[in-house]
Amino acid sequence: MSSLRIFDVAGSGMNAQNLRLNLVASNISNASSVSSSIDQVYKSRQPVFAAEFQNQLDRRAGTTGVEVRGVVESQAQPIMEYAPNHPMADELGYIYKPNVNTIEEMANMMSASRGYENNVEVLNTAKNLILQTLKMGQ
Repeated sequence: MSSLRIFDVAGSGMNAQNLRLNLVASNISNASSVSSSIDQVYKSRQPVFAAEFQNQLDRRAGTTGVEVRGVVESQAQPIMEYAPNHPMADELGYIYKPNVNTIEEMANMMSASRGYENNVEVLNTAKNLILQTLKMGQ
């Protein structure tokens, strides 16, 4: 395993947490949107991650990065609210709100932010260790 592989691993973790933060921002910004159709209402989106192995040597060494497999929409039902006077109400008087739980999204945001910070710290530590190693040769 290359000693520089740590930069790839931490970088992939940062990319994953960045995607996670962007999805949280999208979910929170659409949490109070309203639709007149159950098919057009915003659905909460979550990332799907998997361990990423570069080659057989990395499997034996235990080094893995993070692979973004995609983004999935929540299958939870949107919130139906009876509001016959709302301009977006359907013919039965209902409006539809997204299935976004803002408290859960805030917890995801804090977790993703801390994960990103941890990966930055790993990068800084690895950089300092490499610099100290190079100084030993002087």
